[in-house]
Amino acid sequence: MTITVKWGKERITFDLPAPDTPLYAIRKTLADYTHLPVNGFKLIHAGAIMKDDNSPISAYDLSHNSVIALIGSADSPSKHFAAASPSEHAVLSDIHSELNSVRSALKPSLDAFLLAPTDHKEHTRLGELLLQSLLRLDGVTADATWEHARKERKDAVKEVQGMLDQLDNAWSSR
Repeated sequence: MTITVKWGKERITFDLPAPDTPLYAIRKTLADYTHLPVNGFKLIHAGAIMKDDNSPISAYDLSHNSVIALIGSADSPSKHFAAASPSEHAVLSDIHSELNSVRSALKPSLDAFLLAPTDHKEHTRLGELLLQSLLRLDGVTADATWEHARKERKDAVKEVQGMLDQLDNAWSSR
């Protein structure tokens, strides 16, 4: 049984190990292939983040030709935030930049899709891009004392999640 892992523009195909194999084994294989730290990326299957490395892969309903998205890079935003202690203004700028990018690049495509939700590839594309945006927002860390930045991040996550919910609701009600 083979599965495909999408990492940016690259597609990695490999045989799926036994169903009782822990997710960590796949994560380790991908880390070796991509040269990313084992905990330096997220795996997403069927719209859900594969979080528990101790769970057997059977818990994630992987089947022949399943596709897993690998989100992360050697130059991920969370590393930038951890390495430098950004100011609240810099964190706000990152949040607004991500949200403006979603609004300008994805919102028009989402609105067009909502009028006629019939294209499976467009549904998948929009879903993956919105999930990537949520993961980038998840990588933004704001100091506990920066109430405004924390509120802005929370509002941005709610807005992007709302777009993802609209997309999924339109697809399921077609």
